[in-house]
Amino acid sequence: MVGATDSDIRVERVTDKKSLNQFIDMPRLLYRDDPAWVAPLKFERMGVLDKKKNPYFDHAKAEYWLAWQGNNIVGRISAQVDDLAQTHQGQGTGHFGFIEAIDDPAVFKVLFETAENWLREQGMARAMGPFNLSVNEETGLLIEGFEHPPRLLMGHARPYYGPRLEELGYGTAKNLLAYDLNIVEDFPAKTQRILDKAAVNKHLRLRPLDKKNLEAELMLFIDIFNEAWAGNWGFVPFTENEIRKMGDDLKLFLRPDICQIAYWDDEPAAFMITLPDLNIAIADMDGKLFPLGWVKLLKNLILSTPKNVRVPLMGVRPKYQSQLSGALMSLSLISKCRNVCRERYGIERGELSWILEDNTAMRNMLVSIGCEEYKHYRVYEKPLA
Repeated sequence: MVGATDSDIRVERVTDKKSLNQFIDMPRLLYRDDPAWVAPLKFERMGVLDKKKNPYFDHAKAEYWLAWQGNNIVGRISAQVDDLAQTHQGQGTGHFGFIEAIDDPAVFKVLFETAENWLREQGMARAMGPFNLSVNEETGLLIEGFEHPPRLLMGHARPYYGPRLEELGYGTAKNLLAYDLNIVEDFPAKTQRILDKAAVNKHLRLRPLDKKNLEAELMLFIDIFNEAWAGNWGFVPFTENEIRKMGDDLKLFLRPDICQIAYWDDEPAAFMITLPDLNIAIADMDGKLFPLGWVKLLKNLILSTPKNVRVPLMGVRPKYQSQLSGALMSLSLISKCRNVCRERYGIERGELSWILEDNTAMRNMLVSIGCEEYKHYRVYEKPLA
């Protein structure tokens, strides 16, 4: 098949509700024959992209574009400038995201030229992504594990995306890994012996999230997270408004007993948030809540619990990270949440993601409890000079 030329393709900025709907719906064209793809809930995507409602836009700005060939939409992309990223990821760092396109080099070229030119106009010196919209939301491009459905707040892609970005001069900024854990199986004997000792350690105490005080609890969790991750690659702190929105988004399907906080000598020192995999609950809804989507969602998520979960947030305060206490808290949190998942909810599998490829300590710990690396994501970057 002969690809299009640049002149065959026009790129239009998303400026109204109609074009925003087209932006959200565009991936259906690409994934209609992909059994692993899960259509996101349209109202949820609208909430993320709405510049008046998403608190991300308190500290960032973005534009969205659609690529057209004749009367057909053939691609989309976003570009973002996050003020917090300027402080924490380096001055002049701009982002791209929501990249979806047919397998045509010309389409990718025109989309990225549009995004890069806008980033240059904002004074950015490099483009990095994909981020949808933030590093604290969907991060990275799937490059291995296409046969597996995406878990909650993790992306999916076509295998040709990576090569297309590399043809345009994008290189690897960081590789991210997703690990799968068979929750039904017991931990290896060596790991269980360590956990048995941790269970009687007088310095260590675990407790579940208090859902009656959800906002205060999330503030505590994110205080630990922001401190724990401050020195890590890609870190951008959560703001208070983002935490409040998170609480609103999670409160309907949050299971407090699989979200745990660890205390060391009475100091809140580590936490782990485990979430039911919303994508399983919505897989047969085609992204729609109406007319019967609410009924399906209630049945699949609220009145029952999906058989998969994901751990999207976990952190240990820095002063414990290189200590035995930090390892004991991390293992104990995972063990506690795993036990509740399988014994109370009948959950069978969990995804722990994402993990930095160069985070050797965490990767070794996950292997020690029986986790298997099963997906590989990549964040790309390119200088804009």
